[in-house]
Amino acid sequence: MSSFVSVIIPCRNEEKFIGKCLDSIISQDFPKENLEVLVVDGMSADKTREIVEKYKIQNTKYKIQLLDNPNKFTPSGLNIGIKKARGEIIIRMDAHAGYNKDYISKCVHYLKESGADNVGGIIKTLPAEKTLTARAIALVLSHLLGAASYFRLGSKKPRFSDTVFGGCFKREVFDRVGLFDERMIRSQDIEFNKRLRRAGGKILLVPEIVARYYPQASLKGFFKHNFNDGFWTLYPIRFGVKFFSLRHLLPLALVLACWVAFLFGLFSFLGKLLFIFVFGGYLLLNIVFSLQIALREGLKLFPALVLAFFSRHFGYGLGSLWALVRIIAF
Repeated sequence: MSSFVSVIIPCRNEEKFIGKCLDSIISQDFPKENLEVLVVDGMSADKTREIVEKYKIQNTKYKIQLLDNPNKFTPSGLNIGIKKARGEIIIRMDAHAGYNKDYISKCVHYLKESGADNVGGIIKTLPAEKTLTARAIALVLSHLLGAASYFRLGSKKPRFSDTVFGGCFKREVFDRVGLFDERMIRSQDIEFNKRLRRAGGKILLVPEIVARYYPQASLKGFFKHNFNDGFWTLYPIRFGVKFFSLRHLLPLALVLACWVAFLFGLFSFLGKLLFIFVFGGYLLLNIVFSLQIALREGLKLFPALVLAFFSRHFGYGLGSLWALVRIIAF
């Protein structure tokens, strides 16, 4: 007999993607009588709620529910969904993604067979729009220079990891470890998974489990997203939460090195040389990898790739720097 599964989708203002997400869930090969879908909406100001209500009416066999999240942010939405969920297995899904038809069944299978406490797969990052910029952003997030997580880069075989995309959990995990930290506006999944591993839990990454993720389509939106991610990597230190690893600090190190070299260069020729070495070295690396990708995917992408890598690294680094300023000065 199949386990009863609760799918939780926290969202806010996702009218462009929530329909695609729900379509991919309705198309799952998992028994619909053992599945409920809880869309926890952060009081959307667009047509997200209207779209969900439409799917709820038209697909009554799938037990789609629309729940309110007055706090608007993801961790509170997840916690509302977990408390409401009836399943012994809980799967967190992202509204900004679509899922292979065997996504849920494989999550459940590997969760039961592996003994892991959380199972997830890889994501194929796809352009959110049919533009060169959107395509470049998707390529950057699929490249080693732009991503450091196995769930973005892929894996040839199942492996235990520090985090995964989304996540399929045994319900008892939340009784043992607690819920998501609602102070964590971003990176709540990384923090939760670190807490899970500290409690002896195991997180399994399975490359057979595949989701399609659609990132921001504009450089402005991409920069802002990375800035917020960088900020919420370090800012939780202010309330005693530390979950980052060395890879999360590399963009901050780059920004600080460039900034210190620039200031030093205002008063010293040696400082100018140091700035050229640091920033010029980064720019050269960026150009080399951007050209490498462009030669494979199309030379028209080259300028957008350079800017997308820059937005990825300096957006994240500046966000982390602002977090340090806030921690120290405020």
